[in-house]
Amino acid sequence: MTRPFKVLGIQQIAIGGPSKEKLRTLWVEKFGLEITSTFVSERENVDEDICAMGAGPFKVEVDLMQPLDPEKKPAVHTTPLNHVGLWIDDLPKAVEWLSANGVRFAPGGIRKGAAGFDITFLHPKGNEEFPIGGEGVLIELVQAPPAVVDAFNRLAA
Repeated sequence: MTRPFKVLGIQQIAIGGPSKEKLRTLWVEKFGLEITSTFVSERENVDEDICAMGAGPFKVEVDLMQPLDPEKKPAVHTTPLNHVGLWIDDLPKAVEWLSANGVRFAPGGIRKGAAGFDITFLHPKGNEEFPIGGEGVLIELVQAPPAVVDAFNRLAA
């Protein structure tokens, strides 16, 4: 069975904690990452700084997240490495193929993410209907823009 999509590379890592200030001390002040934007969502219970390392199509986001309300779900701070985002060359085909092959997705479907790209999440746990999950890890699939797809294709050639 041929897979109709490619995982190109890491798009982001998301790190959660009770305080973005403490996360910024390491990632921004010590490592020198630049905060490129912020994202706040009551629905997702998150207040995050979106940082960048690297440049161009190989730039990787490092999202520093704290909950808006530590008592509500999702609890973005209770798993320090909250999720990993992967660049995907054809997100709709990936979702269709993975679903047909037993992979469980989190509710919400394909939608715009904090950085403006189409995204969806693989559920951390499989279930009876869809037995394949992230084995405890939340995995974000991110539609790569054409420049990123081209850059990774050139690199692979």
